[in-house]
Amino acid sequence: MTDASNLPGASTGQRMMSRMLRQRAQEFLASRKHANNLLEIISHWDEATSSCLLTIETIFVEVLKRGDMYMESTIALTISEPSPESRYTTWLRNCYEEVWKKVLISMEKSRLAIQLQALTTAMKLMAEEGKAVMEPRDNPGYHFPLHRLKPILMTLLSPEKDNTNLISRFQEITSCPDVLYYTWRCLPSLTPKRQPKEVYIKNLLELIDKIPLPKEEEALKVSEHKELLCGLQQDAAFTWDQSNVKRALNKVWACIMHWELTPQLHKQLLIVLLERVMSHLEKPILLTDFLMDSLDADGPVGVLALQGVFILVTKHNLEYPNIFTKLYSMFEPEIFHTKYKARLFYLSDLFLSSTHLPEALVAAFAKRLARLTLVAPPEDILIILLFVGNLLLRHPGLKRLIDHPQGGEAPSNASTGAGDPFLMEERDPLLSNALLSSLWEIRALQWHILPSIASAARFIREPLPSVEYDMASALERTGGHLFESELKNKVKEIMLTFERPSSMALPKGEKLLQYWQLTH
Repeated sequence: MTDASNLPGASTGQRMMSRMLRQRAQEFLASRKHANNLLEIISHWDEATSSCLLTIETIFVEVLKRGDMYMESTIALTISEPSPESRYTTWLRNCYEEVWKKVLISMEKSRLAIQLQALTTAMKLMAEEGKAVMEPRDNPGYHFPLHRLKPILMTLLSPEKDNTNLISRFQEITSCPDVLYYTWRCLPSLTPKRQPKEVYIKNLLELIDKIPLPKEEEALKVSEHKELLCGLQQDAAFTWDQSNVKRALNKVWACIMHWELTPQLHKQLLIVLLERVMSHLEKPILLTDFLMDSLDADGPVGVLALQGVFILVTKHNLEYPNIFTKLYSMFEPEIFHTKYKARLFYLSDLFLSSTHLPEALVAAFAKRLARLTLVAPPEDILIILLFVGNLLLRHPGLKRLIDHPQGGEAPSNASTGAGDPFLMEERDPLLSNALLSSLWEIRALQWHILPSIASAARFIREPLPSVEYDMASALERTGGHLFESELKNKVKEIMLTFERPSSMALPKGEKLLQYWQLTH
């Protein structure tokens, strides 16, 4: 047991209380004549919650190991006075239930440190309860205390309080396959069909994000996992049923899809859907209407929905003829300031990878991207240049855009594109007159102030390579990766002190050292 008296910031009173509770616990476990010590420990719960949690954990883990709460379920034919042993067991079990109520309240209403400790205590008690035998069972095999897990999940899915930190701690516990399995078995009964509060939705999405399902090929190995919360008893076996888990997920998601969402929750739901849920849905095609409506939203919601539509198009044969018009409209200057711009570039490169697309359509994308280089950040300009280069490689007929006879030179007003036949405001790419224009924007970049951009833009006057550029690796090198690499190159060492310390003493010449010597 961790000694609460040794925790940082513990006051003298807390240390004394911790020692007293620890002593009372040792006396209780040593002899039944000190049974009332348990009531005394519980009575101090409100004034010393952390110490009580640790003490109660120590007591009941030992009690469960001993089997002191085992009770025979016999049917008495005659009314008789229960034996002292039976009365003690009943009293101990009542105390155990009271302790569980207090642990759940501490997990819900206390400060964060107490909440985390209460969750840890609850899971340790669950682990021992699963291994212990508290009453006769028809099936003496593997046992998981599901009736304990459900109230814990109800506390995590609070409609009043954001439990992100508590859910993150619970994620560590779901590394045990049995906890993960029974968590999914509980979730359908905890997911309301009617519209819940926003905080509940946030907690539920956070929980689903933190408890991912194994894939089909991985699920076969889960049952062989030995690190179970409740352990494996003799002649006992835990079985992972992938079909039951997937059925539970589909039930939960069917409820979620009917809820009204704020923009922030809408974005969170799409992230969880794409990264955790979509591959496990029985009928992903039913998401079509939801994703189509989401495409109309601005910013990251539209980009994330685009990824969902791409999965439906490529893996589930969805036909969506207007997808290119919608994709075209997403390339606005505002996209460079969103977190998911790299995802947009990557998906767009995949959507436009077919060589059977109309040249007028691809030309509109190439021209629109070229126009955006006038306002894009430097790292995004490099990505756009690679993107346009790929489009020219796939469609050799577009090379005429490099030096079009009607629009080969930059217009008089390059910032607005005045005089350029290309219609930047046109929403339909086929009506944008892109084939009548040229890529004068990229020619202008050859004199960019940054040498890397100027050098990259010179591809337009040289023979194109025979192999496409790898957009995925290029996107990895931009943004945060570029910043980190530059930081490593320029900042080799940060001096923290002028003199390397050789002991616990203060450095020579330190003014405080003079006054320290005077006081000794």
